[in-house]
Amino acid sequence: MRNEEELQGVTLLGNQHTAYQSDYAPEVLETFVNKHPDNEYLVTLDCPEFTSLCPKTGQPDFGRIIIRYIPAERMVESKSLKLYLFSFRNHGDFHEDCVNIIMKDLVKLMSPKYLEVEGVFNPRGGIRILPFANYADANHQEIRQHRLVAMMGK
Repeated sequence: MRNEEELQGVTLLGNQHTAYQSDYAPEVLETFVNKHPDNEYLVTLDCPEFTSLCPKTGQPDFGRIIIRYIPAERMVESKSLKLYLFSFRNHGDFHEDCVNIIMKDLVKLMSPKYLEVEGVFNPRGGIRILPFANYADANHQEIRQHRLVAMMGK
């Protein structure tokens, strides 16, 4: 079981008075200590109900955001991630921008060994947009390149 010290900074989980941000809010993201930083393991987080706004028309865009990462010292707390992703609901940006913003915010938050963000957006005008962005520390550049090439072949 985790002790209080390990849960320091985790304030949203279990909070019954959650405030939902009405626009982009990276400040809601929280982390906790990875108890297994020497292990190479993959965490996958899947948000099948992601929404944002078209920056030109203001029309809603719907999609799925899939985040995969190999943690280092810190891990993202899932309720804070949910609130963070929800904060894009009234945020006007293109799909590619949203995916890159999410990736950069999570890298800044956790400094993971490896992280990727994949967007699977519902078609608009008959076109589906599938942006992918990834990051790797110096020891995981081969994975980053391999995954980028693999996604290009999809």
